[in-house]
Amino acid sequence: MITKYINKGLLLSSAILFFASCSPDTVDGEGNGLSQEPVDGSFKVEKTAENRYRLTTNTNNYITTKWNVDEEGFTIGKNIQDIFLPDKGTFVIRHQAIGKGGVVAGTGTQTITVPADDPVAGNIIQGGRFDFPEDVAKWSIHKISASGAQWILGNGTGVATIVANGGGQQAIYQAVNVVAGQKYSIDLVASSNTALEDTWFEVYMLNSIPPDGQDVSGTIYRNINTWDGCGKSSFAGRVSSIGCNGDKNGGIYTATATGTVYLVIKCGGKTVNALSIDKVELRKTT
Repeated sequence: MITKYINKGLLLSSAILFFASCSPDTVDGEGNGLSQEPVDGSFKVEKTAENRYRLTTNTNNYITTKWNVDEEGFTIGKNIQDIFLPDKGTFVIRHQAIGKGGVVAGTGTQTITVPADDPVAGNIIQGGRFDFPEDVAKWSIHKISASGAQWILGNGTGVATIVANGGGQQAIYQAVNVVAGQKYSIDLVASSNTALEDTWFEVYMLNSIPPDGQDVSGTIYRNINTWDGCGKSSFAGRVSSIGCNGDKNGGIYTATATGTVYLVIKCGGKTVNALSIDKVELRKTT
């Protein structure tokens, strides 16, 4: 007679042995059981027009492409990526090929030398990179609070940095000439290695600068503000991408008259350990 029942202990033991035999012999550093072979992360650069370039990866046998243009941080892109470099200079382009499990499977780096500024979209701001003493000399400090906030410009760091506490605030500004009816795009890179606390970072375009000790106000064109939901953890990137509150982060200014106006960058808060800015831009746009 053949029994109709199976020993449950024997069945469980067999299942354990079966699953063990199906497990991978090795896992990657993430412990997810995935293995990623190295891939070619190199790429070609082709000039398609003045100040415009096409980046093309040499292979695409991986999951995701990330590009880092001019050390602004890696962002997800395409295997054929068109970029616009409106300013004269030398720019480093980096590529990461992201494979299984988010592993960086290959990298590539190239340098692009741009011979001249774009005649239309060239940067109107002078010294926006804070690299040299002559860059810093293009900026002025507007003292709002008597204490509790201080901008440090350049000083060999290649950035402008503010430290603030206790609700103190301070601004920097630069005079620029604009044309009535013309639209201008405003952007800059901002970073902080630590979270901000009760902090506001705002960019304005003003017709005049008030006396020292008085606040600046008006339309906000770029914005990082902890009450609006950003800056609560470390960050780095263009404010157009990392800023918050679309009503205060649109970045497009339309000149109402021809003449001199002032681009003003203000920051203050309860705790700002060191918020740095770089690559301040004001460009004509359509």
